[in-house]
Amino acid sequence: MGMYTTLETSLQKGILRVTLNRPEKRNALSPQMIDELTAVLAAAGEDARCGVVVLTGAGSAFCAGLDLDHLESLENRSAAEHREDSERIAGLFRALYDCQRPTIAAVNGAAIAGGCGIATLCDFTLAAPRARFGYTEVRIGFIPAIVSTFLLAQVGEKQARDLLLTGRIFEAPEAHAMGLVNRVVEAEDLAGAAERLAVELLENSPEALAATKRLLSANAGAALDAEMETAIQANAEARLTEDFREGIRAFLEKRAPKWPSLKIED
Repeated sequence: MGMYTTLETSLQKGILRVTLNRPEKRNALSPQMIDELTAVLAAAGEDARCGVVVLTGAGSAFCAGLDLDHLESLENRSAAEHREDSERIAGLFRALYDCQRPTIAAVNGAAIAGGCGIATLCDFTLAAPRARFGYTEVRIGFIPAIVSTFLLAQVGEKQARDLLLTGRIFEAPEAHAMGLVNRVVEAEDLAGAAERLAVELLENSPEALAATKRLLSANAGAALDAEMETAIQANAEARLTEDFREGIRAFLEKRAPKWPSLKIED
């Protein structure tokens, strides 16, 4: 499946295991990791040796979301560069959603912001009890534009508004109760449960599975295309705001943000 810097991959008996492998960064999504993961998902759909994809994270986290060091470096970039960066993450989510093979997320730890999107966009999401979830973008002056497109369809508007507007962290049992997680599995059995599910899926026709996934993508169709374009534009525009700059700085400096857009009188 190729050599990757930010991922570990192994293909055995029809199961492609993909491990997000930046544990020192809590598997945060750098541009390179986004590109590599997008490439792996595309390749999996074309490889007759691959029947199922299992995604997990190295170390204690699943994925902490977009790499904030990278986001900080975008401060003086042009609107076109911001759009290109937005298109990159949207391309990853779309590659995951449209992947021709069934996908299983084995969520071993925190899955935050874009990482939460990856965990919950897989066809199946298994989570250890210590897994934590959250769409935390508003906490750093950002907007959860691209993940919100999919979240609305998964949990409905009232629940989505709660998660997106509070930016709160929620635990595996609540994620299960609202339908974002299929099963909560004891940590020591997480890999085994993902393996058993993968083996079960391999009993089905690969052609029929791929056709079913194409049908589901086609049903989402033009509406999803339009929503994604709106989300990409909103994501890019959010990166140009003063609140976003302050939010990133405050997070990296481990302090509470002072939002430029809020004028509270004493």
